[in-house]
Amino acid sequence: MIEKLNKTHPLTIQFLIVLTTGLLFVPFLGGVHLFDWDEINFAEAAREMIVTGDYLTVQINFQPFWEKPPLFIWMQVLSMKLFGINEFAARFPNALCGIVTLLVLFSIGRKTKNNLFGLLWVLAYAGSVLPFFYFKSGIIDPWFNLFIFLGVYFLMLFTNSEDKNKIRNVVFSAAFAGLAILTKGPVGFLLIALTGAVFLAWEKFKLKVRMKDVLIYFLVLALVGGSWFILQILNGHFNTVKEFIVYQVRLFQTQDAGHGGFFGYHFVVLLFGVFPSSILAMKAFQKENSKDVFYRLLKKWMIILFWVVLILFSIVKTKIVHYSSLAYFPISFLAAAFIYGAWEKKFRWSKWMSALTIFIASLIALPVIALQFVEKYKNIIIEKDLIKDAFAVENLKAEANWTGFEFLPGVLFLIAMILIFSLIKKNNPLKRAVFLWGTTLLFTLSVILVFVPRIEKYSQNALIEFFKSKAGQDIYLKNLYFKSYATYFYGETQPPENPNFYDTDWLLTGDIDKDVCFVTKIHRAHNLKKYEDVKEIGRKNGFVFFQREAD
Repeated sequence: MIEKLNKTHPLTIQFLIVLTTGLLFVPFLGGVHLFDWDEINFAEAAREMIVTGDYLTVQINFQPFWEKPPLFIWMQVLSMKLFGINEFAARFPNALCGIVTLLVLFSIGRKTKNNLFGLLWVLAYAGSVLPFFYFKSGIIDPWFNLFIFLGVYFLMLFTNSEDKNKIRNVVFSAAFAGLAILTKGPVGFLLIALTGAVFLAWEKFKLKVRMKDVLIYFLVLALVGGSWFILQILNGHFNTVKEFIVYQVRLFQTQDAGHGGFFGYHFVVLLFGVFPSSILAMKAFQKENSKDVFYRLLKKWMIILFWVVLILFSIVKTKIVHYSSLAYFPISFLAAAFIYGAWEKKFRWSKWMSALTIFIASLIALPVIALQFVEKYKNIIIEKDLIKDAFAVENLKAEANWTGFEFLPGVLFLIAMILIFSLIKKNNPLKRAVFLWGTTLLFTLSVILVFVPRIEKYSQNALIEFFKSKAGQDIYLKNLYFKSYATYFYGETQPPENPNFYDTDWLLTGDIDKDVCFVTKIHRAHNLKKYEDVKEIGRKNGFVFFQREAD
């Protein structure tokens, strides 16, 4: 069967990958509101480009937004032109990225070994929790990571003595590094450069690099990665470029409010988030006797990339889950390498791997199983005053329409994990791995479809529904004492005609020219009592709504 698979024409397999991943990633993209902050942030920037017709400047609340370059936002603009300004359009670019990413992994895996290895890499990536989840989201990282990975890959090809296409590899590596910069910023090039520097040190700087190659690399990098920044300067927006650079530096030096964490934060995130590939990858770190020069070279680069990502973002003060998401590529490669090696009898499936897999699966499944029971007993929890946060208590009061069967995905996931290790012997690693990845994929999909919409009911639904009810009205919308981009996207705000709109004191006490609706959280609502003409008009699930009428 494996021999037949390896003889199958690659186009046949690629077509099946496109068909399968399209069915997995595209449906139900618009089934739940965009989540604050990141999803709504990028979608709002795209909406404002469409509203203003200014496709060069990234704006939020119709003011320059220097935190992100525009490439991903341009993708969302194109999607919104096709599908309208909605959740589906905001997430569609990442569904497309999922298809492209898995095609890339298959192609590289096939070149590394054969069709089998390529498919194992595809399964290792798509069959892990967060990698699959991100392709159903509207955040910037899937495309950003793909560009960095391709930048690293072509740099690796440049160091391969058997590959004679040096100039091509230099150009492609620099071009993808430039696209990474245009997607999220200079950290894209930094990760590629650090990975290359560590490889040079590993090789004791014996690699011969011509000055011509260096010049071509930085010329292409500057033309691609610097194009938007040059255009900004030429259009008189030098301050936007300066603020962008200052923001990038601050991310490394300080901790963003609410985004701190301990040094080993990303180790835990990757262990659980890239389950089960994170466990399978562990044994592939050990030394492996292989005569395959290309495979050994790729493995070395993947190990270096993994440690660069893990160490760099462990040092960075700001801790956000998706910061280490580039590590999904090397982890899934190493997981595929272990399974392929175990199939070739080069690696052995240890008992600790099975035990750790079941243990981690239990820790993932138990909250999913228990979540609906929190809803069942929430009145008792509230009455006994077990939660001291007033906003969280009001969140819990939301109606999420539980059916009583939501525990099933967690239970079935856990049972399936136990059965996999009970019924499939360790001398059949291919079958074990395929069932592990397939089970995790179905579990992740079920969580996205069943739990995410209900969790959203507790967290932000009341806020978004209020803003949607005000969309299209000739009023001002303002959230006070908390940050949210939902105000603009779901309130469908337009460029303000009165510049005083950006002055909160004017909105609260000034001579306003149209009504203002304010939103705040319940524990901050008392701050508005001192304003006599600011009247409460409602409250729901921790959010309090006020209105001030124009004379």
